[in-house]
Amino acid sequence: MNDVTRRTPDMLVLDDKQGTASASRVRAPLIDAFQRRISYLRLSVTDRCDLRCTYCMPERMTFLPKREVLTLEELYELSSGFIDRGVTKIRITGGEPLVRRDIMDLFTALGRRLGHDLEELTLTTNATQLAGHADALAKAGVRRVNISLDTLDRARFAELTRRDALPQVLEGIAAAKAAGLKVKLNAVALLGVNEHELTDLIAWAHGEGHDVTLIEVMPLGDVEQERLDQYLRLDTVRTRLEERWSLTDNEHSSGGPARYVDIAETGGRLGFITPHSNNFCATCNRLRVTATGQLYPCLGGSERVDLRAALRSDAPQEQLEEALNKTMLIKPERHHFRMDKRGADPALARHMSMTGG
Repeated sequence: MNDVTRRTPDMLVLDDKQGTASASRVRAPLIDAFQRRISYLRLSVTDRCDLRCTYCMPERMTFLPKREVLTLEELYELSSGFIDRGVTKIRITGGEPLVRRDIMDLFTALGRRLGHDLEELTLTTNATQLAGHADALAKAGVRRVNISLDTLDRARFAELTRRDALPQVLEGIAAAKAAGLKVKLNAVALLGVNEHELTDLIAWAHGEGHDVTLIEVMPLGDVEQERLDQYLRLDTVRTRLEERWSLTDNEHSSGGPARYVDIAETGGRLGFITPHSNNFCATCNRLRVTATGQLYPCLGGSERVDLRAALRSDAPQEQLEEALNKTMLIKPERHHFRMDKRGADPALARHMSMTGG
């Protein structure tokens, strides 16, 4: 690679010319068979996480051997290939991305592309490690972060995540705010678990100046619980919220699947991600790449393309181009999640932490 040189097998060091050398290499844009232009990459850098959320993974989760995971240099090279094909937004995901050693090297490297072909670099995190990284993320060019937080009750947080880490999460949120990062909280709405706390969570977040997005639980991977017992329709939640607050539809878009409303009484914005009750696939502009380099054109689909093989081939640039072109042909029109049958196997065997949030 011309833009980075290897310091150790999994660390990057920047060249002073990085960020300008490839700024003019944009090739044919990524457009799928349904004429949707792909501009958003969700890139997982690890399947590992320091929490064990009950709707995400089992307690005794088996993680990937490190040798199967892309190096930071490969992750940068892969990202550059997407940027060259018109991707303007990259979200770093996991697992928990901040548990990966030297992950700030990747943020710094990608941050040098901002202002050229890359318009936004962002992060989804559980915030347990965020207090120690917030300033560095801001320095690298990250301007906003998504933080997973389903409850403000410490006992319930420990029950949901199987870890007593709420104080660290709140510290991370405060550090992100102090560093000037825009914070959006993501809360999975869980039937009989946190459904009666959601108004308090929203009110607290808006009082702190943070947006909130509610998410319906997704049937990915075996989590040792009945998925249907977890599923809470967000149209039901919205009806309840409207009994307390005035909600007005908002055309705001963050590039993802959320639909937004403004809440007059709190002065804040609330999003809804509804893969089951209100399918959002028609405007999908996203691709997901796992930490092993498997490209999934649909979160709810089994279609995939092996980018790791392309990167490690004798002609990585040509093979990557071919792989991306193939992806545009197999990206499905929509997912087919179902949550209407008790005892059913998960829609897909892979866990969300493996695909990337």
